[in-house]
Amino acid sequence: MTAERLNLVLAVGAAVLLVAVAAVRLSSRTGLPSLLVYLALGIGLGESGLGLRFDDVVLTRVLGTCALVLILAEGGLTTRWPVVRAAVPAATVLSTLGVGISVVVIAAVAHYTFGMDWRLALLAGSVISSTDAAAVFSTFRRLRLPRRLVAILEVESGVNDAPAVLLVVLLTTGSLGSAGVLGALGLIGYELVAGAAVGLAAGFVGAWVLRRSALPAAGLYPLAAVAFTVLAYGAAGILHASGFLAVYVAGVVLGNSRLPHRRAMLGFADGIAWLAQIGLFVLLGLLVSPTSLLSAIVPALGIGAVLLVIARPLSVLASVSWFGIGLREQLFLSWAGLRGAVPIVLATIPLSAGVPGSRALFDMIFVLVVVFTVIQGTTLPPVARILGVASESAPTEVRVESAPLETMDADLLQLRIPAGSRLNGVYIDELRLPAGASVTLVVREGKAFVPGGETRLRAGDDLLLVATSECREAAERRLRAVGRRGRLAKWFGETGEERRA
Repeated sequence: MTAERLNLVLAVGAAVLLVAVAAVRLSSRTGLPSLLVYLALGIGLGESGLGLRFDDVVLTRVLGTCALVLILAEGGLTTRWPVVRAAVPAATVLSTLGVGISVVVIAAVAHYTFGMDWRLALLAGSVISSTDAAAVFSTFRRLRLPRRLVAILEVESGVNDAPAVLLVVLLTTGSLGSAGVLGALGLIGYELVAGAAVGLAAGFVGAWVLRRSALPAAGLYPLAAVAFTVLAYGAAGILHASGFLAVYVAGVVLGNSRLPHRRAMLGFADGIAWLAQIGLFVLLGLLVSPTSLLSAIVPALGIGAVLLVIARPLSVLASVSWFGIGLREQLFLSWAGLRGAVPIVLATIPLSAGVPGSRALFDMIFVLVVVFTVIQGTTLPPVARILGVASESAPTEVRVESAPLETMDADLLQLRIPAGSRLNGVYIDELRLPAGASVTLVVREGKAFVPGGETRLRAGDDLLLVATSECREAAERRLRAVGRRGRLAKWFGETGEERRA
């Protein structure tokens, strides 16, 4: 590649990235999922737009897998274990039994209604049975929903890739017939258990190493944390276990561990995940040929409707009814099973292997994802309100960043009081921080001063606190509690336990 061509590629890539970043703001205002804008960018750059021809399915599959690893890593790192712990059993059943029900229902419809042979029909069911982590994580952070529902959907999207990927691979290679139903179930069970074990090991080892490492730059901590999640994927792959589940579990362990520069780590992972999403969807848009999509519209709409109205509700009903989840919540879980990049990436597996009919399957999955992402993504807020599952508005959560002071056995805490926080108007004395913690500096409108007990906090203030290692967590909980319920937080029973925003 010549220097001129490299410069052009870099300029175009940067321009696409900037447009994609701007699309996030547009999507947050309109409710339209940003992934559709990224797909449109890819199509616009492709053969039907600017004429860039790209048809390397194998490269798309490899890069798509790498992007999904980073997206799942961010999802795990930002998942709060106290919030999702109660939802894990229901989400696990929905990720396994629910996937099986969806595969059977979709395969039957694809075979008997659209004339697909059983192998291709089962592939169609397997490909679209998995909800998409990127779509779920990015969409539900904008909605105020009961934490249990969000936890089920997020854990499901992090776990259900494993059985879906295994089914697609077995069907693509023709090994499902030789393995049999019991053999396939055994393989899925092994992948899930071994993948979770590898993720736990990588997460705990990573947390232990990062807590005891005095790295020379703060930016190395988030880089190392993400590297441990990727290491979990590679190690699980070597053991023929679920790499996707290992990544997610490792991320959950690291994200819930006491680590230096934890907030910076989460911010870095968030940025990497956005970059992975943008690159992935633009690449998938490049791969598709718009002229071949017309013939896929009818089967995509038919199978998508069956998925949304029959297969998904049956999966939810059979999976979560045993966990005390009411009918309205089940209806919302049914409607909120978002599809996104995962089904399209999975569809590249049989396409790269040259399975007969796989090109038509890829086009159908692409159309299905686009159409039903628009339908579901834009209607989630009104559906939540109609079903009565939308949560009441809550004060903006206080985010606390910490950095270790190793030689003093203490931690430096930094936070900004956001608009809407009930820390606004509270006096320093009313914080009632634990012994060993103190507010040492306040920055207000660009001016810093040392506060006294009579200093009244305001929205927009930046606070610097020093706390001993023993009382740091108690100080963080107290700050979050006052931020949520005000100076009488303890009287209201608010403990300040960290939760997902």
